[in-house]
Amino acid sequence: MPEKKTQRAAARDKKEGKSPGTQAGEYVHEEIEHVREGKHGARSTKQAIAIGLSKARRAGVKVPVSKTASKSTKKKAAQDEASSHDHHKPAAKRSRATTKALRKEGHGAASKSALSSHAKKSAAKRSAGSRSAAAKKAAHTKGAAGRSAAAKKAARTRAKNAS
Repeated sequence: MPEKKTQRAAARDKKEGKSPGTQAGEYVHEEIEHVREGKHGARSTKQAIAIGLSKARRAGVKVPVSKTASKSTKKKAAQDEASSHDHHKPAAKRSRATTKALRKEGHGAASKSALSSHAKKSAAKRSAGSRSAAAKKAAHTKGAAGRSAAAKKAARTRAKNAS
């Protein structure tokens, strides 16, 4: 069950007209935090993200499934979306079994280095044009003050890395 804080943040994102991906990001972030806190583990960063997306779909966020997703992933996404309509308590036995299995997994999947390498791998799969377009859109939507703050932060990072 997602935390109330996460649900409020996702609802705020929806109200502000942000994309379903951004709304789902709140649930993914919560999941990463759970792995870091030791509530449970994950075999990989990809699994932690998948659990977060599943939570988001079950909470009613209309996250589209990737075109390249496998048949089983598409089926799971459809199940999650269907379960967002019928609200029933999950089976206690199944819920316990899932939690027990996840507790046995490691916690390295949510480390900064694991998330960083996952982001780099994901970015490498995208075309240069796609990455460039995303950066242009980000700069455009950030606003003057945001761009200025980002430039200052980048300068500080460069200075820190140079020394």
